[in-house]
Amino acid sequence: MPDSDERHDERVDGGTRTRDDERATGDVDVDDLLADLEALATEVDSHAERQRVRQSIRLARRVDADDGVFDQYIRKYTRDDVAESFAGAVLFSIPLLVEDGVSAIAGHFLSATVAGFPLYYAGNVAFVFVLVSGVLYWSDIQNVEVYRPLFGVVPRRLVGVLVVSFLTAAVLLTLWGRVGAWRQPDVALARIVVVWTVASLGASLGDILPGESDKPDINDELAEFVDALD
Repeated sequence: MPDSDERHDERVDGGTRTRDDERATGDVDVDDLLADLEALATEVDSHAERQRVRQSIRLARRVDADDGVFDQYIRKYTRDDVAESFAGAVLFSIPLLVEDGVSAIAGHFLSATVAGFPLYYAGNVAFVFVLVSGVLYWSDIQNVEVYRPLFGVVPRRLVGVLVVSFLTAAVLLTLWGRVGAWRQPDVALARIVVVWTVASLGASLGDILPGESDKPDINDELAEFVDALD
């Protein structure tokens, strides 16, 4: 089985180049530093050493976000991002809460079926996913990176925006009495999906427009909390 140095080898100009070679020539960036620190965090045994390594990781990420040091990207996902998504979702949702058109659209979603399948309903849900992904990752509004994804593949920011905007729409419609006290759950859910469509756009913009937060990453805060319980 190859050791850690071999795993980091790269083929460059027909030769093998390691991270040690990159360090020697100065060809190294903060991602290399973070990768080494995160690997070290899994190897240390004592709680105190692990805490020091994680503090170093947080410091490196803050340096990475400083102006003039590295190219500016939105990488971290923080509590500020959740709050900003909520604010954007509320701002975009409120105009629809007083519109009877929400009920009409929800009725259309439930009644317009193809072979018993609510095609337009499902299509709208798919549209929400595409809309949020487009605003976050495909538009030029901000340079947003998929960073520390869930299970290695699922973007945390995408999940966060979708969940926050959906819950915001559900809570507001319930509080304002627009879902009939949930007597018909399918109708209530369809109305929520209508408002969710607009709320998701507000949540996406609210998240990324202010830029990257200087707060610690949510994953780091959770790790600190777990360490504190040990």
